[in-house]
Amino acid sequence: MATAREAKKAIILAAGEGIRLRPLTLETPKVLLPVQGLPLICHTLAWLRSHGISQVAINLCHLGDKIMDFLGDGSRFGMEIVYFEEEQLLGTAGGVKRMAGGFRETFVVVYGDVLTNLDLAAMVQFHARVGAMATIAVQKVQDATGKGVVRLGEEERIHSFIEKPTLGSKSACLINAGVYVLELGILRHIQPGFSDFGVDVFPRLLGGGFPVYGWELRPWEYLIDIGTPEAYQQANEDMARGGGDVAPGRVSR
Repeated sequence: MATAREAKKAIILAAGEGIRLRPLTLETPKVLLPVQGLPLICHTLAWLRSHGISQVAINLCHLGDKIMDFLGDGSRFGMEIVYFEEEQLLGTAGGVKRMAGGFRETFVVVYGDVLTNLDLAAMVQFHARVGAMATIAVQKVQDATGKGVVRLGEEERIHSFIEKPTLGSKSACLINAGVYVLELGILRHIQPGFSDFGVDVFPRLLGGGFPVYGWELRPWEYLIDIGTPEAYQQANEDMARGGGDVAPGRVSR
């Protein structure tokens, strides 16, 4: 089973159009939007590199040429970056199935609109210790409408996953935070073509009794999805207060 040192590869999902962030994303891909003067994806790459990730695959569609032109082969970030262009969007899981086909070990997936200082190495170690096929970073929020809601059982094993439920109340619950540690075996459970982790893959794994676990962010860890104008503004404010570090001690989404 994996150890932290065996998770050397990551996938960044960057093919989305960033519709909710228009007009900012009409000419700039979401991952290149500046957060305190530095494109979001630079923060993501630095975070991955700090946890031992040296090889990154990125899927592209909307304005993908701008992402490739900016990042190049990754050498200036101390990493190796490869790209996979999608003529039509394949969904979160469909894109991963295409990119991870040549992998030989445990790997990490992070959504391109996530800004975080989560302890990824600790998450990978937990994933290995419990023998998970998939470990999902989760965080507590007051209103999960439009999010993937996760319910944990004993030893943090996930026993239900509901994508974008319509909730009658705003009670605190755990949501999918957009960072995964995955075993290669998960690729067998992703159908060819368009496929989504929350709608298709995770419910299928849980229905089949496969080991899927949650890694809940600790109080000192930070994670925010910048996918709305309000969240994007919040991320910039948090970074400004954090003096260049992603606001330790606050968890936002």
